[in-house]
Amino acid sequence: MEPQFELIAKTFQGLEEVLAQELTELGANDVQIGRRMVSFTGDKEMMYRANFCLRTAVRVLKPIKHFKAADADQVYDAVKSIEWSDYLSLDTSFSVDSVVYSQEFRHSKFVAYKVKDAIVDYFREHTGQRPNIRITNPDVKLNIHIAETDCTLSLDSSGESLHRRGYRTGTVDAPINEVLAAGILKLAGWDGSTDFVDPMCGSGTLIIEAALMARNIYPGVFRKKFAFEKWSDFDRELFDRIYNDDNDEREFTHKIYGYDINQPAIDVAQANVKSAGVADCVTVERRPVQQFEQPSEPTLMVTNPPYGERITSPDLLGLYRSLGERLKHQFVGNTAWVICNRAELFDQIGLKPSVRIPLFNGALDCELRKYQIFDGKYDDFRADGNDVRNEEDRRRSGEKRRFKQHRDEFRKRFDDEDDEDGIPGYMRRKHMEFERSRQEFRPRRDNESRSRRSYDRDRRSDEREDRFGEQGRSSFGRDRKSFGGERRFDDREGRPYRGDRDFRGGDRKSYQGGRRPFDRDHKPFDRNFKKKRYED
Repeated sequence: MEPQFELIAKTFQGLEEVLAQELTELGANDVQIGRRMVSFTGDKEMMYRANFCLRTAVRVLKPIKHFKAADADQVYDAVKSIEWSDYLSLDTSFSVDSVVYSQEFRHSKFVAYKVKDAIVDYFREHTGQRPNIRITNPDVKLNIHIAETDCTLSLDSSGESLHRRGYRTGTVDAPINEVLAAGILKLAGWDGSTDFVDPMCGSGTLIIEAALMARNIYPGVFRKKFAFEKWSDFDRELFDRIYNDDNDEREFTHKIYGYDINQPAIDVAQANVKSAGVADCVTVERRPVQQFEQPSEPTLMVTNPPYGERITSPDLLGLYRSLGERLKHQFVGNTAWVICNRAELFDQIGLKPSVRIPLFNGALDCELRKYQIFDGKYDDFRADGNDVRNEEDRRRSGEKRRFKQHRDEFRKRFDDEDDEDGIPGYMRRKHMEFERSRQEFRPRRDNESRSRRSYDRDRRSDEREDRFGEQGRSSFGRDRKSFGGERRFDDREGRPYRGDRDFRGGDRKSYQGGRRPFDRDHKPFDRNFKKKRYED
């Protein structure tokens, strides 16, 4: 029997309970909810499965040591006392990430340097040589977390953030994070028992995550690699068995629809849907929200409209009014969930939400609101024995106060930490400060409230050009190029890209020795197409 050890799954604030439920269903032991994390225990197989199966985890850490430290010297001594020969060798490279929230430690990078120094000095004293430190693509990635004087040093078993599923071929401006999208869907109660629609789908993240959840296809199937695959104790046979196990996958007999008014977004969404292998159950079309029609079947709506922050609309307030009007008249008998960060925009919907769930979308303080759409008057609806709120909705509403207590702390930590896309905190702060100052230049019209100035996009072109110039204007427009880079994808419609994995050599290569390519006669995720990873 494999030994049990402590593990930590990190997530976004507001998704801790969702992640805990995922871990419980996965078979983890001693599941305990923390702030932006869930701790649990398990063996090596559980660690592999957590990375492969969890939809709402950002990364999975394996703690090496817990200790207390009041200054950098104490951190150095504690780290140096670890038997690093059990985890590293002179032939392996490593890097250190740090997350610090403490009055004593003001600079997270300095803490990371002290950890590196301690490890290097350990090997110098024992071998006379120093190990290789590599910032990009190291063999072993370490994480040091400090909360006041409580320190935890961990091995990062995930490597690249788990939100990077691997199915995206491209993005549009301000795409929603895949982990956040999956968390929203779970909060909305999506289980694949109805149709699904996103009337402002953008690059298609919500509709793809909905399709993968409906079929119970684990997100790790698209990943090319995990950090634990470079560890000295990596069990290739065990992971191969997990990777090829499709017993939990299921049929999905309903349809998923994604609409958007922006044709480039539609093109990207269609490519992403094809790359994810769910093109047979997902329909993506160009259609404005004003043309949304009553679904013929029971349907769940989840959408992430523009906020007016990174992307906007010529008439943002009108967009939300149109959404509310469509919900009232063309979505009767169904449920809609909308995430946004501004009360003024929610007000334009003109409907009373049955539940409000606070969430952070990046640094934006948002709410996820549920709208139960019924025909007629509310009193008549209640008189028939109906209720827009269930017990779960009432419980979630009670959690709102607890969430608010930690908002200020989150903002500070968000400013201090590098995000999961690798963008330093100080760069995000500078960008957000510039965006705020940019909004202040905007002229206010007569009888317009200050809170709505940020949504006014009817400025004269000469004013915009004088203020920013041609280059500055394009930098914030919809023509801005994505920083995500190119992603590989399979251009064979309806089939997922699972990476070219060579389990004899270790590196991903072409087909020789790895997973067999998908037969063209098989539908996506049909169990009949699964082959052995390699021939005996």
